[in-house]
Amino acid sequence: MASAKAVAVIRARPWAVACFLLPALLLLGALIVYPIGYSIQRSLFDASGSSFVGLDNFQDLFTNEATRKALSNTLIWIVVAPAVATGLGLIFAVLTERIRWATAFKLVVFMPMAISMLAAGIIFRLVYEQDPDRGLANAALVTVHDTFSGGAAWPDARPRPDTGLTAQEDGAYLVDATARAGEPVLLPLVGVKPADASGEAEAAPAAADPGAVTGTVWLDFAPGGGGTQDVIDPGEKALSGLKVEAVREDGSVAASATTGDDGTFSLPAEDADGAQLRLAAGNFTAAYNGVEWLGPTLVTPAIIASYVWMWAGFAMVLIAAGLAAVPRETLEAARVDGANEWQVFRRITVPLLAPLLAVVLVTLMINVLKVFDLVYVIAPSSSQADANVLALELYRSSFGGGANQGLGSAIAVLLLVLCVPMMIMNVRRLRQEKKR
Repeated sequence: MASAKAVAVIRARPWAVACFLLPALLLLGALIVYPIGYSIQRSLFDASGSSFVGLDNFQDLFTNEATRKALSNTLIWIVVAPAVATGLGLIFAVLTERIRWATAFKLVVFMPMAISMLAAGIIFRLVYEQDPDRGLANAALVTVHDTFSGGAAWPDARPRPDTGLTAQEDGAYLVDATARAGEPVLLPLVGVKPADASGEAEAAPAAADPGAVTGTVWLDFAPGGGGTQDVIDPGEKALSGLKVEAVREDGSVAASATTGDDGTFSLPAEDADGAQLRLAAGNFTAAYNGVEWLGPTLVTPAIIASYVWMWAGFAMVLIAAGLAAVPRETLEAARVDGANEWQVFRRITVPLLAPLLAVVLVTLMINVLKVFDLVYVIAPSSSQADANVLALELYRSSFGGGANQGLGSAIAVLLLVLCVPMMIMNVRRLRQEKKR
């Protein structure tokens, strides 16, 4: 009835309708139709815009290594990012119905939406810093790793050249001379920052014991300079916690000991006398420094994670609104019939929300095609080519040094073509909803 009246009004006053629609149509033409038409036309010309090249720019798009990498990364984004964000949004929406502080939780999850892409990129560039002292992600990983796996006692320690300690292939240091019971061994090391050894006790000479092979491992560096090399000077710090091994000629370990607070160690004479002493490689293993988040391998997943952090709240809010409209009687009836919560969720909640989930998913798929800021800001120059996407390649080709607006326009046309199927899906979904 209402549609018939609308048709009658349009037929009776076509000029009035045209006057109302004209401003919107002009704006639509200026901001959408004209740019699309110009981009299609410009994609058929060369970099200068003076020579017609036909489809050569599109051929370059699929043969150029940079644009092919950008295309493959964009496809990864389309498949992974919307699915993960929608899935998390669904989980959050369902869980918020069962917690007391649901509104506060939704606010916290949705809050990243208030942050611009540029600001989010800066935040996650800091989060993914390689240095654990600056990057939050690696700081957390290093803390967990060091909690369950103790690091090397003195990873930076090393002997001076020509001090009788020879470096081995595995990182250990072997004493050239054989050890003798009753003759204390001095094992001076350097390379340790004085600040790192500030909490250590002063080194002490090991006592001569005829029934044992003894020695001292210390930082051969006197505060303020001076002192004598290979001699324990006053104020020089002990290196505690180092593993010292007695190695037989066949390479087997006869005995081992750990240096005490004063840097001294003791090995039984029956095992160590006549053997060579070795500072185990585990004493000098480099400290765990976390994961290279922004390296060539993980840069794209890392940036996708930052996108999900921002947009999972958007999906949650839309899905929560749809979930509020789900008939509670249906859910309760399923529970009365003996269905557990997982079955209710899988067999009833998800099917009822399927149309809404499809809309959210398609909306995010369109959105990820425009991702530019996150990749440009988060990916360092060394791995930006590995994280490249079509929107970024469009900018780099047209304005970022490539100076080829023909290729950039071709990329823009490709992005439009990728958007069209998703737009059609959304339009059909909306029409189906109206029919219901």
